[in-house]
Amino acid sequence: MPQRPFLTARWSNLGLVNYAVDPALLAPDLPPGCELDLRDGRAFVSLVLFDFLDTRVKGIRWPGYVNFPEINLRFYVRHQGQRGVCFIRELVPRRFIAWVARTLYNEPYTATAMRSEIGQDKTHIEADHHFWFAGKWQVARVRGRRETNVPAVDSEEHFFKEHSWGFGKSRRGALRRYRVDHPVWAIHPEATAELKVNFAAVYGEKWGFLKRQMPDSVVFAVGSEVAVYPHSDSAA
Repeated sequence: MPQRPFLTARWSNLGLVNYAVDPALLAPDLPPGCELDLRDGRAFVSLVLFDFLDTRVKGIRWPGYVNFPEINLRFYVRHQGQRGVCFIRELVPRRFIAWVARTLYNEPYTATAMRSEIGQDKTHIEADHHFWFAGKWQVARVRGRRETNVPAVDSEEHFFKEHSWGFGKSRRGALRRYRVDHPVWAIHPEATAELKVNFAAVYGEKWGFLKRQMPDSVVFAVGSEVAVYPHSDSAA
């Protein structure tokens, strides 16, 4: 019998703010059996902001947990030819969501006050996110042109937005992975970002330099329906 998804939702208006970083910073967070997925010989982290819409867990829409924003800091890995992502920290506005993610997936979720808004005019669209951390509102915005296109598979945009796997570690230190299905995403071109984020406070002191570093690129993806499948654990 085909495996059924654990979670379905629509991930909407995904901003990815991408930074080239020293691979040594990511080595302690690599799950067993994984290696960094490099682009042009460089390792990257991405600050990702988006909205969960019409969220269902095993087909059920739970009141109060259907539509909400998420912001995460992630990096890119490979495992036996499978491309995927790992997370440094994921922020959501509901404590129960964070508890379930930490308990079932051992994912680094934290709950905090958050809000998001989408604005647009005749030519541009903007996703505006605010989240409370370290005693103040942190701000992350992405903006792009309203028209959309689908980048080539060898493009920088495709590299950052298209991944079919999430990887992490179980509490026993085993490789944990789960599959994420969605169609290829279109993007809003000419994307830019405005960040007022205390990276050291939110993600740890070793990431504090990102506050001063200019992003290497920004991708603003339209998003789509997604299906997240149950995790599996293995030694490597």
